[in-house]
Amino acid sequence: MTSRVLVATFVTLGLTYGFWYAYSVFLVAFLREFGWSRSVVAGAFSVLVLGHGVSGPLLGWLVERVGPRAVIATGGVVLATSLFVGAHVSAIWHLYVVFGVLASLGISAAGWVPSVVLIRGWFPAKVGTAIGIASAGIGVGIFALVPFTQLLIDWIGWRWALRVLGAMIAVWILPATLLLVQAPPAAVPAAPATRVDTDPARPRTYWTPLTVLRSWRFWTTSAVFFAGSASTQMLLVHQVAYLVDHGVSALVGASVVGIVGVASVAGKTGWGALSDRAGRELTYSLAFGCVAVSVGFLALAGAYPHTPLPYGYAVLIGVGYAVTAPLTPAISSDLFGGPQFPRIFGMLHFANSVGGALGAWGAGWIFDATGSYAFALPIAAAMALLAPGLLWIVAPRRPNPPPGWR
Repeated sequence: MTSRVLVATFVTLGLTYGFWYAYSVFLVAFLREFGWSRSVVAGAFSVLVLGHGVSGPLLGWLVERVGPRAVIATGGVVLATSLFVGAHVSAIWHLYVVFGVLASLGISAAGWVPSVVLIRGWFPAKVGTAIGIASAGIGVGIFALVPFTQLLIDWIGWRWALRVLGAMIAVWILPATLLLVQAPPAAVPAAPATRVDTDPARPRTYWTPLTVLRSWRFWTTSAVFFAGSASTQMLLVHQVAYLVDHGVSALVGASVVGIVGVASVAGKTGWGALSDRAGRELTYSLAFGCVAVSVGFLALAGAYPHTPLPYGYAVLIGVGYAVTAPLTPAISSDLFGGPQFPRIFGMLHFANSVGGALGAWGAGWIFDATGSYAFALPIAAAMALLAPGLLWIVAPRRPNPPPGWR
């Protein structure tokens, strides 16, 4: 059963977030057809990311009540429907409603929060490794879907490309979730530092959504996720547009994104396993070091676009950003594990999404204001260095007992 759950989650995350990262090629298509500004088109993606985060606490609550299986299946239906509707976009408000609201709801419900709770329930002793394997599906989805989407756009146009992606999502997610996925057999054992006390002489205590709000570690962890997401989403959303601006064809740009996906597969599985052995802080620092260096490669790729530099950037950002998939939930679980972890993780996921939304929109705003991404790249590098620095302060390796624990 565990292997079936892992495979189903792997493919579902690949399809769901394959479309997420395919937005970078749709962004170029929208710019060409409608002539809208970059901040406007990137803004729709930012709303998507923000909605993805806002829904996190609610999804955590729903997963506690009805289980991840029902939430994921419903999300697949909503996401497929939004892509079919998105094929008829013709105005800016359409873009924001379809992608910022409908697709966001579908991705949120079919994607990260319920999948993390599901995998954490089946693999409580190896959270980093298991989530790393499952989330590697995102890398495969990027590798397969982004270049495939660009080929579809070149062949039949972006409207039919959306319809094809919608059909693929509908054909897989609902049947696979209903037939292959089962709820975990038992509640997730809490981490030692946050376990529910079974001694009748002492009160039962664990982290709750209210008690974490009084913890400096919660807010600093939120800042870690905010900075990391701002850096990576700024790069991943605008990378194709940046390369096209500097003389790379849209198809080659999509191929670069495909390499990002391949590199991230190794990153997700490798970082997750390494973090279970060497610790979260060191692993996160090594990964975001790759992200910071990738910014330099991207800047050089703009100056020398017809060299291997764009592909060097792709490998570095793919390997580096991949750490966010296994370590975001693993860090959260280390610090705030317990019966109400789904809702707490949803709250931290919101901070992560706010960072991604501001990063994606901010780079577009900078381009509109200055005519280039020159000022956006140093900001991405600074955020990539800030995130691991803050994580060493939070230190998930140290026990984090909830209030009242004695």
